[in-house]
Amino acid sequence: MVGYRSPKPLIWVRILLPVLVFYNFQISVMNKVATYFSESYKELMEKVTWPSWAQLQQSTIIVLIATLLITLVVGVMDFASNSLLKFIYSFFA
Repeated sequence: MVGYRSPKPLIWVRILLPVLVFYNFQISVMNKVATYFSESYKELMEKVTWPSWAQLQQSTIIVLIATLLITLVVGVMDFASNSLLKFIYSFFA
């Protein structure tokens, strides 16, 4: 009859050591993430200078006008290239 023997203590060390190292690594990473969010919130509330309502409206109008001008320029370029290509293709049709 073969007797049952418990595993050697070294096997438990081989199993538990990586688990403990990984657990400590996770705690370290989570602490860094929590610190990042905490510092980001603090910076957002204390160090950021927010624009006034008048500055915000002025900036919004400038962005809208720039968007419309760029849209107009792209539209004109599209129309011109389309017309030019139709003219060139008309010679081959």
